[in-house]
Amino acid sequence: MTTTEVSGLTGAAAAAVAAARDHLLGLQSPEGWWRGELETNVTMDAEDLLLRQFLGIRSADDTAEAARWIRSQQRDDGTWANFHGGPPELSTTVEAYVALRLAGDPVDADHMRRAAKYARDAGGIEGTRVFTRIWLALFGQWSWDDLPVMPPELMYLPKRVPLNVYDWACWARQTIVPLTVLGSLRPVRSLPFDLAELRVGVRPAKDEKGWGRFFNGLDRVLHVYEKRPVRPLRTAALRRAADWIVARQEADGCWGGIQPPWVYSLMALHELGYGLDHPVIRRGLDGLERFTIRDERGRRLEACQSPVWDTVLAMTALSDAGVPAADPALRRAAAWVVGEEVRGPGDWSVRRPGLAPGGWAFEFDNDVYPDTDDTAEVILALRKVDFPAAEAPIGRAVRWLEGMASRDGGYGAFDADNTQDLCNKLPFCDFGAVIDPPSADVTAHVVEAFAGEGLAESAAAKRAVVWLLKAQEADGSWFGRWGANHVYGTGSVVPALVAAGVGKGKPPIRRAVAWLEEHQNEDGGWGEDLRSYDDPAWIGRGESTASQTAWALLALLAAGERTPAVDAGVRWLVDHQRPDGTWDEDQFTGTGFPGDFYINYHLYRLVFPISALGRYLGGSPAGNTR
Repeated sequence: MTTTEVSGLTGAAAAAVAAARDHLLGLQSPEGWWRGELETNVTMDAEDLLLRQFLGIRSADDTAEAARWIRSQQRDDGTWANFHGGPPELSTTVEAYVALRLAGDPVDADHMRRAAKYARDAGGIEGTRVFTRIWLALFGQWSWDDLPVMPPELMYLPKRVPLNVYDWACWARQTIVPLTVLGSLRPVRSLPFDLAELRVGVRPAKDEKGWGRFFNGLDRVLHVYEKRPVRPLRTAALRRAADWIVARQEADGCWGGIQPPWVYSLMALHELGYGLDHPVIRRGLDGLERFTIRDERGRRLEACQSPVWDTVLAMTALSDAGVPAADPALRRAAAWVVGEEVRGPGDWSVRRPGLAPGGWAFEFDNDVYPDTDDTAEVILALRKVDFPAAEAPIGRAVRWLEGMASRDGGYGAFDADNTQDLCNKLPFCDFGAVIDPPSADVTAHVVEAFAGEGLAESAAAKRAVVWLLKAQEADGSWFGRWGANHVYGTGSVVPALVAAGVGKGKPPIRRAVAWLEEHQNEDGGWGEDLRSYDDPAWIGRGESTASQTAWALLALLAAGERTPAVDAGVRWLVDHQRPDGTWDEDQFTGTGFPGDFYINYHLYRLVFPISALGRYLGGSPAGNTR
């Protein structure tokens, strides 16, 4: 680019970041937080209707509004997907179809016939995941005898024994415990219809090799036990499970701030005798209202909410855009974030019993499960604000992060050393991640937080850096656990390594830069389709998006790049900005469970471009992503 062209791009970038900054400031709540919608797939809405049917509280209005939303997400081929533009997904389509049947949609309606045909062609009800078949068993559309057994006696396995509840990731254990209750009691509610049109009569063959063979044999033994359990032990186990569930209900009525354990806990407790007027059930049902969005497209339920995460990313973005550290908006945000510090023990304490608490969770209310990822980003954000009251919480958080390292030096999100791969082998676990091992993106954010605190030479930081260097892929990228995918992982790790003192000219950084440049789209942006989690051919490939373009730019800028690739990425952001200062982004770029469950964080399209453009214009050289 000529000097004139560079000057023109700089001016355009400055105008773009100013417009985006103003838009972001206008989204701040009076209390100081930011929160964008967390969009997922329609199973949330289908299962919400099924929950209400199960409890006998489904209303005509809720059903009609949810059905309108579910219909709006159906594609021309009759299917539903797990992310925008993704391939058809059988279980999601079946659950959506059942919800529309509840809403009264006739089986001979065109959209229902197309959905049913796809479902049959793809394997029918028999080919759906275990969790979908559990929902169908709750309504007599699948036999409990034909589901894998997870007995509530699991609660008595000590921590040193494999497959105890703390071997599962926090989101999985909160889901599995109530499911052991439901699987033991085997409730069945009636539906005003049958689902014969979705059946094919052929069940998929079981894996009878290796661990599959072993666990299928164990499952057969457990099925025998289910017919004649030891009654005193079963009764005690159910009581212990109920106590465990109730103890983990949050102040707003949720469980873990996420949908799966929430709905299963409500049903399990109800089956154990907790009436609809019981305070625990009442809080749980009332709390769902906060997660409900209603607009002209209908009624939909968020699987989770991300106010802490969104707020600290917004704080970092505003700082990168030149907002002063003493700005009232940043100070309000800092005050709210400090007030959200988790000061008590949680499930993480099981593996780290001597570690003092200190950290932050993702949601408004989730004091049992703070996570290292949010905590690292909070530290980075608070350091950008003139707010002395943050000093003590930051100190506690740093000490907590140091203690939450896994044995190999890396960091999982919620627990240390949550790496028991046996959990993945169970027939019960055919959907999503069920353990929480260290990941490159989380470890990178922790490293960057340590470096920002002047602790790059600490033992914890050094071990984490070594972990990151070992985790680099052969092609120079890093895998992204919580964001899509290698663009996200690489965008997270490069800034962290540079901040920790790895030279910009060192081979790991150069290889990462080369990978990003090789995977830049012809239009100047970056994108990676979520199919990359299942199909390596998609790695680094996909339609350009604002958030992924920003992640790539943050890495390149941290590596000291001022190249045509960087200029082209900045130009893409400038040219694709909307008049209101933000960007369109229909694509899902967040990851819940790789290969299975994905998220469109509606604030990603704004905060990350602000940071990238701000740093391009001369802000801090290292960046952060999730």
